Amino acid sequence: MSFEAYPHAERHTENGAVVRDAIIGFADGLTVPFALTAGLSSIGSSRLVIIGGLAELFAGAISMGLGAYLAALTERKHYEVEEARERKEVEEMPEAEEEEIYEIFEPYGIKRDSVKPLLEELKGDKESWVRFMMQFELNLTAPAISRLYISALVMGLSYFLGGLIPMIPYFAIQDVSKALFVSIGITVVMLLSFGFVKAIVTGTTRKGAVWSAVQTLAVGVLAAAASYGIVRGIDRLHPVDVDSKGKE
Repeated sequence: MSFEAYPHAERHTENGAVVRDAIIGFADGLTVPFALTAGLSSIGSSRLVIIGGLAELFAGAISMGLGAYLAALTERKHYEVEEARERKEVEEMPEAEEEEIYEIFEPYGIKRDSVKPLLEELKGDKESWVRFMMQFELNLTAPAISRLYISALVMGLSYFLGGLIPMIPYFAIQDVSKALFVSIGITVVMLLSFGFVKAIVTGTTRKGAVWSAVQTLAVGVLAAAASYGIVRGIDRLHPVDVDSKGKE
């Protein structure tokens, strides 16, 4: 019986970093601007909520995007430094590098005699030797240049979209208290849905996904409640004079 009759197709995502950036950005976007707008709503001005919320939304999206860019840039620089060091060791200390190859396979019970043919092949191509050491000794793979810009774009946009959702009621409803309750309802649904989908995408069981949804909701609720309480307390100690046009 031929194995070709039963093809084995493994499913592996090649977009893990992009998915991670989107999850982090969207999660922060749902919780931080929501907590801020919930806190500002305690003052009683829709205008203040919208202005403060938009200011935070744009600043947060830019900050998240730049942070993701710098993180990806640091990752690439780290790889380049390690690659240069590894290339120098292959040139100047080949015996030590050969021993390290044996050490890589040693935990798997592979004898030195079995590793030697592979070692001889690598010695014939130093570039391959360096790539082998980078991946199997240091567990590093070369990050693509496009990763810098994709990471920044995905993180910034996902944060902006996540943060815009809780703000929509304040644009559509004049009464700030009603807008707050509608925002809470929408955000609760989004947090539960996002927590569940996030867990499923990362391979968690449905039971684990339900728990993840509850945890995501709890974080958002605690952040909003803390923000609301702090702003309300500050406003009582030092009342803010809100322009009459901004009061609803």
